Amino acid sequence: MASSSEIKQALRQQWIETPSWAYGNTGTRFKVFRNPGAARTPYEKIDDAAMVHRLTGVAPSVALHIPWDRVDDYGKLAKYASDAGLRIGAINPNVFQEDEYRLGSVCNADPRVRRKATDHLLECVEIAAATGSPTVSLWFADGTNYPGQDDITARQQRLAEALGEVYAALPEGIGMLLEYKLFEPGFYTMDVPDWGTSLVHCLALGDKANVLVDTGHHAPGTNIEFIVASLLRLGRLGGFHFNSRFYADDDLLVGAADPYQLFRIMNEIVAAGAHLPGSGVAFMLDQCHNVEEKVPAELRSVMNVQEATAKALLVDREALRSAQAEGDVMAANAVVVDAFSSDVRPLLAELRQEMGLGPDPLAAYARSGHAERVRAERAGGAGQGWGG
Repeated sequence: MASSSEIKQALRQQWIETPSWAYGNTGTRFKVFRNPGAARTPYEKIDDAAMVHRLTGVAPSVALHIPWDRVDDYGKLAKYASDAGLRIGAINPNVFQEDEYRLGSVCNADPRVRRKATDHLLECVEIAAATGSPTVSLWFADGTNYPGQDDITARQQRLAEALGEVYAALPEGIGMLLEYKLFEPGFYTMDVPDWGTSLVHCLALGDKANVLVDTGHHAPGTNIEFIVASLLRLGRLGGFHFNSRFYADDDLLVGAADPYQLFRIMNEIVAAGAHLPGSGVAFMLDQCHNVEEKVPAELRSVMNVQEATAKALLVDREALRSAQAEGDVMAANAVVVDAFSSDVRPLLAELRQEMGLGPDPLAAYARSGHAERVRAERAGGAGQGWGG
């Protein structure tokens, strides 16, 4: 079992990326409720992300969503982030919001629509280069609602062609992540519905393309940690979009629906040594907070990932391997359950104090006055983001 100091050292190096869209007026497709003080510009989103990093010490990058975060000067935006103690993280193209994408973007039967979508992906590659981003993260809403609506095989070929063009344009040092989603908005087929489809395309593209696992994008009962372990074994786990869901969609706080599942995922990550930045696995939040306050929701999400990681680090690997080798089912399970049942909050509070932070990020935020200040400063004006 790792010592307390070893666990703290690992947690001190953790890197959890927050998404710009979490800080704006974004939410469900049913209704977006306006949140007083929500960020209205990419710069204000960076300000909020910087606050999360200052209070947790482990969220040093912010992902961008284009066109929601489009600016005239991306070098200026990257410098603004750097001055705030952040770097620009993954660049996320949007090829689902325009009217032309009603029947798909890169998989659309209309070559003009495919060209528009692919050009936007290429624009995002350029933005990644301009901002120093290491990743272009792709998700496609492409799919169909009815049998016969379109040719399934032809759509896969169109997807492969678009991905190939984007992959060829990636500069040195920039990788591609391909996310998958079981359903919605397509209810008959999705063009990237599962990790196998994503993996097949990534293998065809090359080493710079890897699978992105969104924890909310699976059928009920799916063993996500099995997927994680399988992709780690192949060296093809590019990263996570952490969130949670009870029925469908995926925008709730990570760990809200099933903290044991989050722990089980992190247990596989830690077992493979993939929990540190050098592993190449990106840990990113993907949440649109609708009824909860933006910054506190991101703080709680970061804290939930930290707690799950700390518990995974507490697993007695030697005892676990011994029980597994002996075929002792109950003993092996007990090792895992004991770690999950541990209260790691005192350890994390102690670690934060050693890092010069407040022991409770949420309490520190309440004392900071940030919420009151942004409510006053950001009154009026249109927000940026889904429905903003």
